[in-house]
Amino acid sequence: MQSRPLMIDAHQDLAWNMLSFARDYTRSAAETRQLEEGSLAVQVNGDTLLGWPDYQQAHLGVIFATLFAVPERLRTGDWETQCYADISQANRLYRAQLDCYHRLVDNHPDKFRLVQSGKDLGHVIQAWDMPPVHDETSPGPAVGLVILMEGAEGVRAPAELEEWWDGGVRIIGPAWAGNRYCGGTNEPGGLTRAGHELLEQMADLGFGLDISHMDEAAALQALEMYPGKVCATHSNARALLKDGETNRQLTDTMIRSLIERDGVIGVVPYNRFLNPAWKISDGRDVISLKLLASQIDYICQMAGDARHVGLGTDLDGGFGWQSTPVEIGSLVDFHILGSLMAQKGYSEPDISAIFSENWLKFLKETLQEST
Repeated sequence: MQSRPLMIDAHQDLAWNMLSFARDYTRSAAETRQLEEGSLAVQVNGDTLLGWPDYQQAHLGVIFATLFAVPERLRTGDWETQCYADISQANRLYRAQLDCYHRLVDNHPDKFRLVQSGKDLGHVIQAWDMPPVHDETSPGPAVGLVILMEGAEGVRAPAELEEWWDGGVRIIGPAWAGNRYCGGTNEPGGLTRAGHELLEQMADLGFGLDISHMDEAAALQALEMYPGKVCATHSNARALLKDGETNRQLTDTMIRSLIERDGVIGVVPYNRFLNPAWKISDGRDVISLKLLASQIDYICQMAGDARHVGLGTDLDGGFGWQSTPVEIGSLVDFHILGSLMAQKGYSEPDISAIFSENWLKFLKETLQEST
């Protein structure tokens, strides 16, 4: 195994940040931090940990890049531009974010590549498997972007899904908050009739289903009926959090259902998702990556193997460096997790599975019908 196994991150809100704060992800995180020092972006979203040079150093080859906007009723300040009051406005925002990814790839084909098919994925992974060559003519392989729609309010009707597929979306999480399709974070409820229709059309087209943010009732219904590939891109185990005030994280029943469906769960290194009592005023020193390792181990122990968990960092998704475990200074430091898992008795193949192989298997099976 390489000293730094390939990483796949199942959740980064890149377009939201590009359109909200004009963040340029071709820059290093260090350069962006310097440029943003004292800015509104840092005040409301923290210091970034992301950038193409950082992906190279961390050996992070594939990102699930999201389309994400907030319902107007949950807007937290005038600074939030990616907010919608109705489904037509949501549709426009999500399309603008999708266009943002296409421009990023068109303008920087050496750095980013859309992954819309198994063939695309193969090209990306093959480049990352090559011995590294870092010079002016070959600075490093392109990072693959798998487009994930977080919250399906941008889909005005299920019949519209084919347009999103043609645009490059390959995974959909029906909920963020509750919506007309199902219950979501802090807004309980099962699948609606429209939600059933959405899932049926998603299955016909071959989308992957992300149950993150779905209320338990809706998620369990979806896992029961959805025939395609399933996952939770960015959720932790609720049992370790002792937090009964939110439905945001996964119950044991949801975890078992995902395991039974051969799904993958991406754990999140947000300090409040590792200890709900944590406040930013507490500082970073009180939260360790050991808590993230415990989340991984909990899911693995429930599964009886290391084949159902990966990373879904959600970095830059409403929190930054200030809200991550103390060991994290850059993306490279996530490889400390490998040592922590080894200390718990996990083998090198197990660690590679957690860092990338589980998500890679999910993607290969999700994209197998794409050409």
